[in-house]
Amino acid sequence: MPKTKRKIFAVLAVVGIIVSVVGLDVVYSLYTDYYRVGFKQTKELYVYPNTTAESILEELEEVAYHPSSLERSFERQDVAGTLKPGHYTIEPAYTAVFVSRMLSAGWQTPVNLVLSGTLRTKGEIARKISRQMMMDSLTVIRSFSDTALLHSYGREKSEIFSMFLPDTYEMYWTAGMKDVFDVQKKALDAFWTPNNIVLAQKQGLTPMEATILASIVKGESNHEPEYPQIAGVYLNRLHKGMKLQADPTVAFCYGYTLNRILKRHLKYDSPYNTYKYAGLPPAPICVPTKACLEAVLHPDPHNYMFFCASPAFDGTHLFAKTYSEHQKNARAFQKELNARHKAKSNK
Repeated sequence: MPKTKRKIFAVLAVVGIIVSVVGLDVVYSLYTDYYRVGFKQTKELYVYPNTTAESILEELEEVAYHPSSLERSFERQDVAGTLKPGHYTIEPAYTAVFVSRMLSAGWQTPVNLVLSGTLRTKGEIARKISRQMMMDSLTVIRSFSDTALLHSYGREKSEIFSMFLPDTYEMYWTAGMKDVFDVQKKALDAFWTPNNIVLAQKQGLTPMEATILASIVKGESNHEPEYPQIAGVYLNRLHKGMKLQADPTVAFCYGYTLNRILKRHLKYDSPYNTYKYAGLPPAPICVPTKACLEAVLHPDPHNYMFFCASPAFDGTHLFAKTYSEHQKNARAFQKELNARHKAKSNK
């Protein structure tokens, strides 16, 4: 074979080898990007509107088996130009291509919005929501004054506490307040069945009035087993035309800033002050729980007209049928309270 031909064959052989290697590398890369398990562990990602694809890539590369595969997939999917805000859960079995598409298309993983604990003020509700969602507190607070938005749910600004039912709700992290209100409305509609509406009517209450009374029950105690008894006392008073004289309504008038309610506080002139005005307040004074609502619909059938905190200071109450019995209970509580204050000051 002439020398020139041998050189040509040699060159072609080298080229063939290079092409084969490159081809194999391309095939291997595609296989890695599209089919190979990509991550060492589950990774939670929170992508804000100002988050960059580069920062997400750096975060994911810490748990990625094949960082270069992620880089190729991000570039191929143009994640830098299409990245969607949201909460994403990256599972170990996901491939680089799937994750890139997830971030580009906005395939979010829902989060749990937990509404629980004491929700006595708009600020407390706003902080609770903003800590779990992408919204800030100011956005939440503004929705509480959005008359048009609230009217679409049949509510006034003063009735904002009636728009929530404490529970755990699955939502997208990027959801807005309308989405939150929609979920709450669905939960409240599910609670206020025709049967529950009838139960409220048997107590002489509308669903809103039942909610108002339930908010007072919530304000009185965190001891759930007593809710039906407390609800029963207030219903007994309502049915007899007595003033409710509920301390939580006075606390509401002062924005829940009082450490202790004194006699002078009972003179505060407000339709929410049930020491001064008979009947229910105009609107709820806090967000009642489902247990409080159930207590109003299923109150304990008793003849108690009064109750006060127990001198055991265990969160329970002493109930009384007569005012003289109530005074006796109140004196016992006051005596123990004074003794505790004295013991504390002597330390």
